[in-house]
Amino acid sequence: MNNRRPIRVLVVDDSPTMANTLTALLTEDPRIEVVGRAGDGNRAVQLARLLRPDVITMDLLLPGLDGPAAIAAIMSQAPARVLVVSAVAEQRGVDLGFQAMSAGALELIGKPNVTNVEELRRWGKDLAHSVCLMAEVPVISRRARTGAVTPPPIGARVDVFGIVASTGGPPALAELLSKLPKDLPVPLLIAQHITVGFTQGMVRWLSQVTPLTVDVARDGERLEPGRVYFPQDGQDLLVDSTGLARLQRSRGGPCPNGDVLLASLAQAFGRRSGGVVLTGMGEDGARGLLAIRKAGGVTFSQDEATSVVYGMPRAALEIHATDQGVPLSSVPELILQSCVPLNFRAGGGRGEGGVGR
Repeated sequence: MNNRRPIRVLVVDDSPTMANTLTALLTEDPRIEVVGRAGDGNRAVQLARLLRPDVITMDLLLPGLDGPAAIAAIMSQAPARVLVVSAVAEQRGVDLGFQAMSAGALELIGKPNVTNVEELRRWGKDLAHSVCLMAEVPVISRRARTGAVTPPPIGARVDVFGIVASTGGPPALAELLSKLPKDLPVPLLIAQHITVGFTQGMVRWLSQVTPLTVDVARDGERLEPGRVYFPQDGQDLLVDSTGLARLQRSRGGPCPNGDVLLASLAQAFGRRSGGVVLTGMGEDGARGLLAIRKAGGVTFSQDEATSVVYGMPRAALEIHATDQGVPLSSVPELILQSCVPLNFRAGGGRGEGGVGR
């Protein structure tokens, strides 16, 4: 372990069997030490204060304080990196997942639905990998930051906008979408990395915070202005040469894939395409954003100060897919400036919206 101390993990689950399973799977990784276990939300808060773990795995349906309430208390009293590990088959559990994200959880991971030991161990390795990645995320209180940002080029007018996000993305999307008007004249297509089983819950949750219509796309659907489209579970969302929504089964890697989405927008809409890469680990979205830029479209990425994880936005800047990182609070206005006709920006009447080439 290169003389580094192990990653200290607190396991929170009201099922002793699941707590035992998680503990056994996590401690197979020599980088991880399980320092405590809690079977209810109140105990979780107490142990978070006492043990100061690096990472907490948190179930949602708990006695006493439920998962979101426990996470909110932990983030105010003993901030830590929280990974939600919860069954997704339960309707209430799905909705609670996004309340947990609002409270400060970094990631949603579905509990294993497997029947053999090898599959379970494979899931456990993926969980341990996520824990190790999360341990590198700074635990800080982020303040909304505003400041001057470069507006889109004069004359820019996009007909469609793609958004890519990963870790920290759902709360960022909630903030962004809540600030856009119902009559937004373009459709928004989103690739948010998420565990299979949580998409419908995310759509319901975001529908409660934005005046826009949020839905799961249907293959072959014509894109409409003022609507937000997500792919179905386990699929990538893209557009074809005629501008229709298309769904394809994910081919591995981040799911849904942001590069696939943005590259398809660049090909279908050229200079009338726009894209932004938000918070997240890795490099997904950077090459797709570069494709939009090379096509003459509008591109930008979230800045480091307002990103939970600055991996994906940094990657976009490093390959010159965009010239600027912008605060999350500025993204809605930049989207509006990109898709509203120039005469409207200057005080004239609103032009025709919708998707067109």
